[in-house]
Amino acid sequence: MGKLYLVPTPIGNLEDITLRAIRILKEADVILAEDTRTSAPLLKYFGIDKKAYSHHQHNEHQATSEIIKFLKEGKNVALISDAGTPAISDPGFYLVREAIKNELEVECLPGATAFVPALVNSGLPSDSFVFEGFLPVKKGRQTRFKKLAEEDRTIILYESPHRLLKTLEEFAQYLGPDRQASVSRELTKLYEETVRGTLAEIKSHYENNILKGEFVICIAGAEVVKKKRIREEQD
Repeated sequence: MGKLYLVPTPIGNLEDITLRAIRILKEADVILAEDTRTSAPLLKYFGIDKKAYSHHQHNEHQATSEIIKFLKEGKNVALISDAGTPAISDPGFYLVREAIKNELEVECLPGATAFVPALVNSGLPSDSFVFEGFLPVKKGRQTRFKKLAEEDRTIILYESPHRLLKTLEEFAQYLGPDRQASVSRELTKLYEETVRGTLAEIKSHYENNILKGEFVICIAGAEVVKKKRIREEQD
């Protein structure tokens, strides 16, 4: 039996890949990539002279049976996404689940993912948090905001540039404009930026600055607000 490897790739700075990840990619019989056009420069940079095959959200269901067949034939398969750890808001979950169902070995290498440095860099409590990925665009969006308004843990989510202002406005509406938050942009890249403050302050910042890159939003949980209110009352 072969093994399925989930291999994290850099979210920006190419130096953030591990030596082990490079070795696994060189040794794998098959490399699956979310977008082969994105993965090609990465593989070339590290001297991995191997063709990558597409494995994305539009073909993963139909392609998985063939991949399971490869694994059962003894071939080792490495899965990479465009950036970060596969299956974290990227394709991979379905393939992992099917591999486990077929009693095949699955191994996820440690490595880059955007929400961890964003959380640590936010200054918000990091001992307990909830990761929301991308919020629903339409159906279920309002319900999610109402649920998150009661969340005591630090909230982390990803957002695209064209929806950032709308999302910050909605969070201010449901959680209050004074809720503390942090927005990180272009992590590990040349123009990396983290903006901290209230939801209202951060929204104001991005209304007057370039909305470009990948964004990670971290928001203080309701418990932080409760504790702050208690301290103020005691003072």
